[in-house]
Amino acid sequence: MDNDSQAANDGQIIAEAHSDPAAFARLYRRHYDGVFRYCVHRLFERQAAEDVSSAVFLKVVENFRRFRGSEQDFRNWLYKIATNADNNHLRKTVRRDCLLKAVREQADPTVDCQSSMDSQAEKLALLKRAMFKLKPRYQTIITLRFFENLKLTEIAEVLGSSSGTVRSQLARAIAKLRKKLTTDFTD
Repeated sequence: MDNDSQAANDGQIIAEAHSDPAAFARLYRRHYDGVFRYCVHRLFERQAAEDVSSAVFLKVVENFRRFRGSEQDFRNWLYKIATNADNNHLRKTVRRDCLLKAVREQADPTVDCQSSMDSQAEKLALLKRAMFKLKPRYQTIITLRFFENLKLTEIAEVLGSSSGTVRSQLARAIAKLRKKLTTDFTD
């Protein structure tokens, strides 16, 4: 199928999905894996990504009647919703983890929560810590660019920014991530 036929088909699916649950199910199946993969890369936990992905599509179902646009617009809209859901989950998780840490320290301050990890798990943990120290916007840009392979123009659409702004923020985000990784790695 050529690009024009694909674009027409995409627009038709969106139009049909407003009144036909089967068409909406096709959209869901077409986009679920991408949203889930994005959430896994943002949250670093499969279970959390499953929960957040479900919440994303629940939000989509609740608000789909107001959506107008192409399937590309739909995909960008999904990433916007997923970004907000990921950020919300991370805020809740940070608060919960801080509370649990405080309770553990009060209960037994000699307990060391760090277990010995193999090299790969340790590197992943370092990356996760470094990513979570970045601003949520920087986390989003890095994840969309390097894990989801979106173009700068696509990221700009998702974030409602210009591609030049995204380009400069990506450069800053990479520099900050590199600095955090080298700081954590040398400690």
